Amino acid sequence: MFTRSDDKITTSQAVVFLTDSILGAGILTMPRDITEKVKTPDAWLSVLLGGVVILLVVWVMTKLSQQFPGKTIFEYARSIVGKIPGSMMSLLMVIYFLVIAGFEIRILAEVNIFYLLEGTPVWAVIIPFIWTGAYLASGGINCIARLFQIIFPISIFILLLSFLLSMRLFEIDHLRPFLGDGLPPVLNGLKSSILIYTGFEIVMVLVGHMQHPEKAVKTMLLGAGIPIILYVFATMIVVGGMSISAVLRSTWPTLDLLRSFEITGLFFERFEFPFLVIWMMQMFCNFCSQFFVTSLGLSKTFGIKFPIVLFALMPILFLAALIPRTMNDLFTLGGAIGYMSVFLFVLVTVPLCLIYLIRKKGLRKHA
Repeated sequence: MFTRSDDKITTSQAVVFLTDSILGAGILTMPRDITEKVKTPDAWLSVLLGGVVILLVVWVMTKLSQQFPGKTIFEYARSIVGKIPGSMMSLLMVIYFLVIAGFEIRILAEVNIFYLLEGTPVWAVIIPFIWTGAYLASGGINCIARLFQIIFPISIFILLLSFLLSMRLFEIDHLRPFLGDGLPPVLNGLKSSILIYTGFEIVMVLVGHMQHPEKAVKTMLLGAGIPIILYVFATMIVVGGMSISAVLRSTWPTLDLLRSFEITGLFFERFEFPFLVIWMMQMFCNFCSQFFVTSLGLSKTFGIKFPIVLFALMPILFLAALIPRTMNDLFTLGGAIGYMSVFLFVLVTVPLCLIYLIRKKGLRKHA
């Protein structure tokens, strides 16, 4: 019933799964985060360049995972570097995904309370989502992917519709001058732009669950490319609609943009509410993917049954989500997660690739 060997996902499900693992709370705060670093209208260019870097990293991770069909990073890491070093690498991955899951569920709760359920205790919002996520994850990756396929087109449609309606506020002058201060500000924001794509490391788990792993490269690049395009588009629309100074003063710039206009004659005159309700579903998808991978990683690393790990993690995840005391602490944690992503790539993916290539070359010489 749980994490069966035949628990596979189709190519289209893999695309949606990766996209949902990257696309989450970042769309709400990302325009401000990047603009703070760049301080010019070229913030969208930093997001684009960061996306190109992420595509290269995804390609490396996918090619490595393809060498071990049917296996995830938690299994083939031990095959490459040995049981103990491989288990330590897997444990680093587990901690990383656990932190992301806690961050996503806390952001979801904070946005919910700020806009929809004012005065509700944080814990009262977090607990139902954790229970629901655990129930969904208990069905395996295929069960999660099928739900993602339902939510994904709805959330993307609402996102694009929201941006289309907000075009009435868009002023091209807010995005000018193009490269007015040259490339240095864009490159200065590159580090922050890479950090908004956290969650793409799930590639090293998805490939092992694909029905057709030979199609993994195109699939994973497409799955990572969709959020890159949406993030670039979101940055341009938000900065173009609000101006740099307004974006820097806003906690949730994307929502503030949607709050700044009304549409008479439609069922919803203020569009931030339907957007927020739908986008909470998208954030929940992001949380579920991280929660599932965390549980799967612990199960594979320590040989514990998946359902036991899944439900044992619930109180730990709840406590992790409550660690940040203020919104500033929460945003600081978000930045730290980005650095953890870079740290993880340097300490896990790069060594695994190098050691695998060296061992493969050595085996060929002895053959």
